[in-house]
Formats: sequence, C-alpha cells, structure tokens
Amino acid sequence: MRILYYDWDEFNGEDCRDAMKRLGHQVDVFKLNMNGFDLTPEIEGKIKELVTKTEVDGKRYYDLLYSFDFFPNISEACQKYGIPYVSWVFDCPHYTLDSHVTNNPVNRIFVFDKVLYQNMVNKGVKTINYSPLGVNEKRLGELCQKLDKETGGEIAYEHDVSFLGNLYDNEYNFYDQVNFLPPVLKGYTDAVIKAQERVFGADFFTEEEIYPYEKVKELRKYIQFEQTGKYEIDYDGVMLDILRKKVTVNERRNILTEMGKRFNTVLYTSPGTKPIEGVCDLGLASYNEKMPRVFHRSKVNLNITLRSILSGVSLRVIDILAAGGFLITNYQAEIAEYFEDGVDLVMAYTPEDMIQKTAYYLQHEDERKEIALNGQKKVFENFAYTKLLQDILKS
Repeated sequence: MRILYYDWDEFNGEDCRDAMKRLGHQVDVFKLNMNGFDLTPEIEGKIKELVTKTEVDGKRYYDLLYSFDFFPNISEACQKYGIPYVSWVFDCPHYTLDSHVTNNPVNRIFVFDKVLYQNMVNKGVKTINYSPLGVNEKRLGELCQKLDKETGGEIAYEHDVSFLGNLYDNEYNFYDQVNFLPPVLKGYTDAVIKAQERVFGADFFTEEEIYPYEKVKELRKYIQFEQTGKYEIDYDGVMLDILRKKVTVNERRNILTEMGKRFNTVLYTSPGTKPIEGVCDLGLASYNEKMPRVFHRSKVNLNITLRSILSGVSLRVIDILAAGGFLITNYQAEIAEYFEDGVDLVMAYTPEDMIQKTAYYLQHEDERKEIALNGQKKVFENFAYTKLLQDILKS
C-alpha cells in the first residue's frame, strides 16, 4: 500500500511511520502551512497535486491519505478528489470531530475512547471507528535492553515516584479564567468538582441527578464561545469539558502535593508550571529519548487521566508500560478491560488509595518488577502499531 502521510510534527509520527514501513507499506510524507482548519487555495492545491498523481496506466498512485488527529480541510480536499482519508485521533477532547465534514464518505476516523465512539454513533456519524492507541514495540523493546545493558542487566532507578504530564494551571484552565459566576452556581459547581476528585472512573457531570442540565445552561450564559457555523459543536459538552479540566487541575496538584510529603517525587512538565512543595520539577522530557528512560528508571510511575477521557486508555498508560515502567493508575473502565489489576499494572480507586499503594509498592521491589514485565508484554502483544495499523489501514 502507498500511504500519503500528513506530518504536523506530532510527537509519535516517527514511530507510526516506522511501523507502517515494517508492515511493507510505502510511506511518503508531506507538510502543510496550516493556520486554522479552512481549506485555503494553497492547501487544496498542494493536496490536489499529491493525491491526483497517477501511474503510467492512469491508476491513482496513492491508496490513502493518513494523519494523526482529524483535519476538516484535509477531509474536504480528499472528498473533492476522491481519496480515502484515515485519521487516528489521540487528542481528547478533539472538537474538529464536530465539523460538518466529519461524515464525508472518504473518512475513516478512529477514536480511542469507547464512550466518545458511542456518542458519535448516536449523533449519526457513520465514519467513526474505535481503536486503542499504539506504541512502537520494536524501538521501545530495544531501548529498554540498551538501558539495562548500561547498568549490567539491572534497572538503575533514578526516581522513586514520577509523574509526567501537564498540570494545566495555565491558559488552558478555562474555569479559573471565568470573571463571574453567580455565587449559588459557583458554590454548587465547586462542590461537584470537589466530590468528583474523590472518585476515579465515574463522571459526575453526565449524571443529571448530580449536575442537572439547568446548571449547564446557566453556565453557558457566563462562558461563551464564538460560533462560526463551520462546526456543529456541542457547547453543553464544551462546558462539561471545562469542568472536567478543572477537576484534573485540582486532583493532579493535590495528589502530587501528598506524594511530595511522603516520597521522593519528581514531575516532568511544561515550563511555567506553579511549583509544588516537596516535588522536584525537572521540566520537559522528550518523547522518544528522555520519556521512556524516565518511565523505565522510576520505581513508581503515576497516571492521573485527564477527566475528558471518559473511558479510554490514555497514551500515557501505554507509553509507561511499553517502556517497562511500573504503573499505578486511576481506575478507568477500558484500563480494567485491557489490563489485570495487580498483574499488569496497579489501579487505584481514590486519591488515598493511590498514595497507599505507592507506599506499598515502593517497599516491594520484586512485585513491582514482575508487574512491570507483565505490563510491557501485554502492551507489546495488544497495542503495537504493527498490530493495530493492520485494521486501521484496511480500505
């Protein structure tokens, strides 16, 4: 198969292209100067030039155009020139999925969250499919061997407890940027946010009995967005995602604060993050090199899932396990579906449970190592790009 690959400098693109090539596909990369998602004459001209390329006998040269995440303007061009467009979405939320071109017949869109998948089906989207996210098992397997070889075949731990991820205490925390909410609405919303922090694996904001729709409608009076007409965005859902992001901000900071009081805890995150007492902020970690080393050489890696991911296995879970890291994660429906608690990884059901289990496993190295090995094996068997891409690239 000949694949035309749109490269937007996404962190996992190189891994995916390597797997495509190992599966025997030809992969040709192109880039676009994209500002926004309109189909400009320049973008259309570039895509037209590429996708209308033919062989000597007049047959179309490329079999499909591929991208990570969904780009409406690329879909428009592919629809116009009749080439299949495959997109694998790893961002959540990903509001371009609400575009009016999502149902273009050329699209094959894959999302990693089963709740999101079902919601899209219920909206009448016929081009949506489900697939968990993937990793490059070859690169990470070889990297783990290299790391252990450097230290005589044993893991040389650099950290006790590590969290790698965004704390969102910046411009992306929209809830804290709201200038005014009526005291009753703010008090009620803050109470639900606080209660949500205590429970992993359930979403209070979709429960009418907990957060009534009247509250969502009231929020929309005070949090407004420009409506261009190019998208069919569920603005009620946007309101709920803002609240879910605020829960994530609170619980990540609060859990790390408690971890920092008890354990040698480090954080790898974006510059400008507000400091957490007792936690050493080591800045960003590159995806291909530094990040798997951190995971492999941390006694305990934490996953605290972004709350807008309602059921899916976040890429961070797969990345940690693929790097041979021991993982303690919040409970999530699809994590429990794909992995066995206490065998492949360890699941926590409350913030306190996460802290208690961290204390336990820091003292039980043999159990940690066995679980980490099991988790890596499970990911290599079920989440390798070379396995998942076989279904994703089917015409």
